Amino acid sequence: MEIIRSNINIDFVGRKTVAVMFSAALIVIGLVSLLIKGGPNYGIDFAGGTLVQVKFTQTTKAVEIKEALQGLELGSLVVQQFGEDADEFLIRAQNTSAELEGLSRTIAVALETKYGTGTVEVRRAEMVGPQVGKDLREKGLMAIVYAMIGILVYVTWRFEFRFAVGAIVALVHDVLITLGAFSLFNQEIDLPVIAAFLAIIGYSLNDTIIVYDRIRENMGKHGKDGLPSIINRSINETLSRTILTSGTTLLVVLALFVFGGGVIHTFAFALLIGILIGTYSSIFVASPLLIFWDERKGGKGVKAAVKGGAV
Repeated sequence: MEIIRSNINIDFVGRKTVAVMFSAALIVIGLVSLLIKGGPNYGIDFAGGTLVQVKFTQTTKAVEIKEALQGLELGSLVVQQFGEDADEFLIRAQNTSAELEGLSRTIAVALETKYGTGTVEVRRAEMVGPQVGKDLREKGLMAIVYAMIGILVYVTWRFEFRFAVGAIVALVHDVLITLGAFSLFNQEIDLPVIAAFLAIIGYSLNDTIIVYDRIRENMGKHGKDGLPSIINRSINETLSRTILTSGTTLLVVLALFVFGGGVIHTFAFALLIGILIGTYSSIFVASPLLIFWDERKGGKGVKAAVKGGAV
């Protein structure tokens, strides 16, 4: 299916300076937000602590729940509404000592004292020690780093080193902007979000590879036109496919985000931002980086590709 005519010629390359400024602004805004907030908002998986999910038979407020739990010595306590109705909440406590193994029951008793017997249901209770959280945080980061290294090696082998550098820069760009969005919207980062980041890397790379493959093909066919013209032609030729794949994927992720519930909300949020930014970076970041690389080399990259048949 082709939703855009094949002979379309949008000047994407001509807007590369604006794209650079736009990307830089998004990254800076995200980094400033992270600095102001003292880093990412880690969930219990990475920060450690105790989480209890409770559901009430009536609607209530987070401040009233905190008042009911004041005498339990839970340390730093955060109460957050879970879902759209004001009858289900997540209670996060800083303490994770062995004495808190019966914490869920203790919290239930304290809440029932305030709201009445049988009005509170404990739906989930999790406990992660601070050292375990630190180890999980480090392993999650290394998973992303190893994925980047593997991509660098693969793209260098499949294409050329300059293509690999462009792909990696685009992926780092996607992850930084998504991370900044999490900070701006006060979303927690936990293990499912790391999985979403890895999915974003794979999705963005797939779209970039499609464009790169068409660029390499056009280098052999239209090498004399110059690299900017080749890249612009290649992006336009793959534009219909990009819109179709990104559009259908976005519809699915948007449905998960809106109707999936609180359990997968942050996971869907990461994918939603990542797919949008990943599609953008394949067009305005990964491909134009080849032009900057070629300008530094005095146009030798295209000449070598044309001479070698670009295969």
